[in-house]
Amino acid sequence: MRLRFAPASPFVRKCRIAAAILGIELELEDCNTMDPNDSISTQNPLAKIPALILDDGDVLFDSPVILAYLDHLSGNKLIPTEPKARFAALKLEALADGLADAALLQVYEGRYRPEEMKVQKWLDMQAAKVSRALAVLEAQPPEGPITNGHVALACALGYLDLRFGGIWRDYHPKLVAWLDNFATAVPAFAATKPPV
Repeated sequence: MRLRFAPASPFVRKCRIAAAILGIELELEDCNTMDPNDSISTQNPLAKIPALILDDGDVLFDSPVILAYLDHLSGNKLIPTEPKARFAALKLEALADGLADAALLQVYEGRYRPEEMKVQKWLDMQAAKVSRALAVLEAQPPEGPITNGHVALACALGYLDLRFGGIWRDYHPKLVAWLDNFATAVPAFAATKPPV
């Protein structure tokens, strides 16, 4: 299986860590979503990563679908099957992915919009989403065995470190401790750290 990827994507990192935890080998294939000639636009009509190209040529996207597929292949080791635990893990994954989305949108606003066209109200709205998500997670950091939600959260926090200088760490000591514990338990977290 081939994973279309860019090393800085928190969503790609999520899939790579999940695959490592589950003992699944993925071939990595670089992708440039800004290049109209990159085959990603035919593999995924949304031209987004990650996209997982299966051995039969079928393509799966986005990260929750890819992670669920990898988990299915491994016999459901990351996504719990018991309903209460399952939906708690899926909810955590959605919150962490939303946090990463809001952070990514702030980066894109700065990267792709000329300075005179930047919309501060939009940036403030995305920053508020990140702040609210961090506050909820700081009040009650995840517990229990590692799930899809834990992986998603670790990658979202890693993205805040990468793109926002880790400022979140100054105000969320419980989450810092949680991430340190995750990194110790999951060597793939360090192994997938994107270049600065």
